[in-house]
Amino acid sequence: MEKVSDNRQSVTSVTMDSKGQKLNLKREVGLVGAVSLIAGTMIGSGIFMSPQSVLFNIGSPGASLVIWACCGLIALLGSLSYAELGTIIPESGGEYIYMLRTYGKVVAFMFVFSFIIVMRPASTTGIALSFAEYIVAPFYDGCTPPELVVKLVAAGALLVLAVINCMNVRLAMHIQMLTMVVKVLTLAVIILGGMVMLFKGHTENFQEPFEGTDVRISSIGIAFYQVLWSYDGWNTLNYITEELKCPEVNLPRAVLIAISMVTVLYLLVNVSYFVVLTPRELITSSAVAVTWGNKVLGDWGWIMSVAAALSAFGSLNGSFFSGGRVCFVAAREGHMPDILSMAHVHRLTPSPALIFTTIISLVVLIPGDFESIVNFFSFTSWFFYGVTLSGLLYLKIKKPELHRPYKVPIVIPILILIAAVGLVLAPIVDNPQIEYLYVTLFIFSGVLVYVPFIHYKLCPGLLRKVTIILQLFLEVAPAEKNL
Repeated sequence: MEKVSDNRQSVTSVTMDSKGQKLNLKREVGLVGAVSLIAGTMIGSGIFMSPQSVLFNIGSPGASLVIWACCGLIALLGSLSYAELGTIIPESGGEYIYMLRTYGKVVAFMFVFSFIIVMRPASTTGIALSFAEYIVAPFYDGCTPPELVVKLVAAGALLVLAVINCMNVRLAMHIQMLTMVVKVLTLAVIILGGMVMLFKGHTENFQEPFEGTDVRISSIGIAFYQVLWSYDGWNTLNYITEELKCPEVNLPRAVLIAISMVTVLYLLVNVSYFVVLTPRELITSSAVAVTWGNKVLGDWGWIMSVAAALSAFGSLNGSFFSGGRVCFVAAREGHMPDILSMAHVHRLTPSPALIFTTIISLVVLIPGDFESIVNFFSFTSWFFYGVTLSGLLYLKIKKPELHRPYKVPIVIPILILIAAVGLVLAPIVDNPQIEYLYVTLFIFSGVLVYVPFIHYKLCPGLLRKVTIILQLFLEVAPAEKNL
């Protein structure tokens, strides 16, 4: 493993001027913005789309609630472990930068190759599809909307958010905070509606809550994948550490507040679903929040469709905000074309990286469907989460002298590493599918790309000419680390 760079104090960001100074991304994300970014990214499509899939796979309301609680604990402990990594290595880029500083260039490139081509596009595409389904649902009452319409609306959402995030960081954060308010209010309505029905005696689904539980490893693993999709975003701040004010304080504080809040909300919302809907109604629903709204709110049920769409839109915005930074950081480290490491000279946003990731997401959108996207995204993500957490264990054991403004007991990353290994192996062992082999081969195929194009730098002249043309066209310039 490579030596981890020493911690350095944060410096005031500087903007680029005509004299050729390099850019720094501004530290504009405070504690409130950080909590909004985490919770706003997490609360998206999952809580409105996944409950029916979880119940279908696990078979009982009681087991479903246990899995939702366990996944909240996994997300919280994982985020606290990442918070220590973020204070040891105070750089943006999340898993990529941590692997680069602990395992070296090849492993880091394998991650960023998978992240940019599969993981982040799959995440944004899945959220965009759920957003589109909720937007078009009121126009196709009682029938399934055409796939082409859904995908066109999803593509439109991707393009709109790409423009917003390229224009202004503050605008993106304002959208995040506004949609966060909408999300919390929406979940509060669902919770209150469920509590009213519960007090009226609608407890049928809780008479024998664990009856019919499917204990097969593959069923439990897929159920965990679906729920962890709803918690995806717990590591969002680690992608933008250089834009976070006082990261040594705000990083652990924000994840503790945000993930605890989201876990409680998710559990209460699921209770409300089980109080209002029968298991059959929940499993057969394509949009459980809309089905719930139609039963509880009657003619006003369409409000839930709009609220769920806004929730997914906010989650998609958070995914854009953080995901583009990984591509940006990888290019800055020489693992992607130089143009992707540049920021706009006036707006100070990593616009080339955001444009590039948007294009990849639009390509993934063409053949994608929601459930398969979730499963393979989760498989790939938890493989790399495990690699990252093993790097934290290495630093704890071999580099105890490193400055740690925040640290967690070693047992916590060990537990999450065990969970990661289980989540990767469970579906394969119990119900092997050829698709998992394809995903694994794709992960390791990054080495075949790394050797000729990164290590030996094939076609440097062509890339240099393209970079100059794009730099002038996009009005961007190189950016420095903001440490």
